[in-house]
Amino acid sequence: MNSHLPASLTLSFTGFSQRGGLTDHHADGWGIAFFESEAATPDQPGKGVRYFVDKEGASTSPIAKMLRNYPIKSHNVVAHVRKATVGSVSLENCHPFVRELWGRNWVFAHNGDLKNYAPALHGSFRPVGSTDSELAFCWLLQELAKSHVGVPTVEELTLTLTELVPQIAKYGTFNFLLSNGQALWAHASTKLHYVLRQHPFTQVHLKDDDINVDLAIFNSPQDRLAIVVTEPLTTNENWVAMVPGELQVFVDGVIAGCSSSTRTPELVSL
Repeated sequence: MNSHLPASLTLSFTGFSQRGGLTDHHADGWGIAFFESEAATPDQPGKGVRYFVDKEGASTSPIAKMLRNYPIKSHNVVAHVRKATVGSVSLENCHPFVRELWGRNWVFAHNGDLKNYAPALHGSFRPVGSTDSELAFCWLLQELAKSHVGVPTVEELTLTLTELVPQIAKYGTFNFLLSNGQALWAHASTKLHYVLRQHPFTQVHLKDDDINVDLAIFNSPQDRLAIVVTEPLTTNENWVAMVPGELQVFVDGVIAGCSSSTRTPELVSL
């Protein structure tokens, strides 16, 4: 999720967590990271990260149950439910992964499988676990650090990622979410969907749980947010399917900057 104002992911996480073993087979661990700061504003998003991972499936995890009822508010949230392809079912292999670069936390989650991927790592970024996902994250940060002397803008980062991401994607399926608290980057290798919510808010129905919620009750006219996920979380919203090779960046709850696809960004009215 990427949001203009600090927002809670309680509703979306309620449906999303059911995919960790109940409505889907991604039961090999899960994780979620919230960028937070008491001084956070739309112009200065929080740098701190509240971070939870568990090797138990999200549908049965006591930690996930707590988060379904605890409305943590954030500008940027990255969550993941894992189906293990490379690496054991263990805490160190649970996404999202967190690293520091340029004095900011970076959070990364990957859905896919990279074959024979063995990049040279010669900097300060090294995997803790044994997944291809964390390896790709470390290489991305290594190359970002090499590409910029100082802290780049979101636009500059997007351009650099547009050059780096295909070098990983050629090894297999590389759907991912990446955030540094300033923006949320999403890359579709095979399948990703996003929805943009803004005023006037309507009632939505969760796809993975029999729940209807009137978003107008929980959102003000100033709220706007983007949610990106592999499969749509609701049955009655205008989810947009990203095309293979598409890289989008979301800032303040809307699409911002360039994309490697030819799609013309539009704000979806719900």
